[in-house]
Amino acid sequence: MAHDSGGEHADRRASGALEAEIMAVLWSAGMPMTAGAVQAALTPGLAYKTVLTVLGRLHTKGMLERERVGRAHAYHPRQEAAEASAEQMKTALDRGHDRTAVLQRFIETLDPADEAALRALLGPGE
Repeated sequence: MAHDSGGEHADRRASGALEAEIMAVLWSAGMPMTAGAVQAALTPGLAYKTVLTVLGRLHTKGMLERERVGRAHAYHPRQEAAEASAEQMKTALDRGHDRTAVLQRFIETLDPADEAALRALLGPGE
């Protein structure tokens, strides 16, 4: 069995979960970050190469922009967190065959505060 340096197990997390963690780090930073800075902000033991690979994947998907900083790249999100979340919600809604049913199920999952916020955004009489 190969030697586990501590980072191997951490690198096995679901790709989507790691992408989400990296995006959260970049959104909270509010400024471009290098792979090393992102790695330092994540779970200890996560391999630098893994972070660099995921940043490259997010850049290829169009979720991140990058700029040259010395010999490295600094990455930053192309969209704000709320805009990206709204786009994901719209994509999920578009995939449903019965949009009304999807919206109804979504509303049923909201806590009372979120439901009230949604009603306020829709305006009076909605």
